[in-house]
Amino acid sequence: MQEENYGYQEEEISGILYRYESMRRNNENLFFDVSEFETIIDYYLENNDVTFAFEAAESATRQHPNSVSIQLKKAKVLIDKGRAVEALKAVKFLEKIEPGNFEIFIIKGVALGMLGDIQGTRKNFDYALSMDKSEEVNILLNITSILQNLNHYELLIPYLERLANLEPHFSSHLYDLGFANEKLGHNGESIKYYNRYLEQEPFSDSAWYNMGIIYNKQGNNGKALEAYEYALAVNPENSFALFNKGNLLSNLGRFREALEVYLEYLEFEDESSEALTYAAECYDKLGKKDLAVKLYNEAIDLDPDFSEPWFGLGIIFLNDNKFDDSICYFKRAVNLDMENPEYWYFLGKSYYRMSDIKNSVKSFREALKLDPFYDIVWSNLGHIIISEKLYSRVTGVLERALKVIGDIHGLRFLLASAYLFSGQNEKCTEHLSLALLSTDKEFYEFEELLPRNMLNDEQIEMITKKFK
Repeated sequence: MQEENYGYQEEEISGILYRYESMRRNNENLFFDVSEFETIIDYYLENNDVTFAFEAAESATRQHPNSVSIQLKKAKVLIDKGRAVEALKAVKFLEKIEPGNFEIFIIKGVALGMLGDIQGTRKNFDYALSMDKSEEVNILLNITSILQNLNHYELLIPYLERLANLEPHFSSHLYDLGFANEKLGHNGESIKYYNRYLEQEPFSDSAWYNMGIIYNKQGNNGKALEAYEYALAVNPENSFALFNKGNLLSNLGRFREALEVYLEYLEFEDESSEALTYAAECYDKLGKKDLAVKLYNEAIDLDPDFSEPWFGLGIIFLNDNKFDDSICYFKRAVNLDMENPEYWYFLGKSYYRMSDIKNSVKSFREALKLDPFYDIVWSNLGHIIISEKLYSRVTGVLERALKVIGDIHGLRFLLASAYLFSGQNEKCTEHLSLALLSTDKEFYEFEELLPRNMLNDEQIEMITKKFK
């Protein structure tokens, strides 16, 4: 608590709180004047104890029923308790008593915003700002603080911009504008404001870190990496920047560098199952399988419900042709995260390598339910259809899928192939002509399913024209 609070010194505030809490414990009825009650309510609000703040506001209202400032405090507490309707009722009553008090309209605006009336919120905030030009900055600070707490970023930005124009030397407003625009996905505006902030505060590791996140979203890997490195140069212990740098390097296939970063991160966060998992993946990519297995198991020991290390071990055993083991680990990963199509795909792949066609197809279908655009699953499914001679049984299923999910990548190639192998050349030609409208890469993925020695002259000519 600060010394200027309602004119009280710190020791006086402690005395007021001691008397009030003694009254509560002993169920007494002691008198507190208005400023004392305001101090008590503020103390509880600052300490996020809304229940005690509300109790104090109720006691204050009983002792001082005609005090506008106490009624305002109670309205603020009601807002903090999420009771917007009651808060709105209270301030509408106060509006009649003291129509020149801008705080009333700020609270009214907040209550309306909580009830979804954004226009009403804007109207009341703007009215509060029009009431006293000498208090414009103070009112804007109140409004922007409230909107930040409510995560109303779209409504927040115009008030923040106005505040930044009034206080150009307060760099924190620029940071807040960068953050608000970032939350709305206005990446260009966000970068603009963070850059302006960094011109004044070049040693802000949090701003550099946030810039890294935005550049990463934009796919600007070079700028993202540079921003994370600036953040770490300013603050080598910024573990968030370190972790994101590791992720970026890993995604770029720079596994040796990523591994070094993850291991450094683990010096700060030695119980991070995520970092252990990603470091293990780097070891696996670098051919150090034993170390990968060791770290995957450490990650599982730390958090048995984290699916990714189970999946990572499944990949290692699949690559080692230990299909029984890989199935066990993939099944565990799937049980922990049934909405991950990649887990289902690799489970299906392991089943296929075990010649368990039924479970393989079932797993592939689960993957495609979750992600109908998962290219390689369609390709793998096509190979099963051809190798197991299932084409006559699946054309109907594939045609229905085409109607339900549309002309997605791979589906028409599969239909063309199924019709080719079942001897229905007209249907094959129909789907092949449409499939060939896709990219060259897509054709090469499915080329094996359309052997040239089975295609007729018309179909071969169509393919030849595609690749002139």
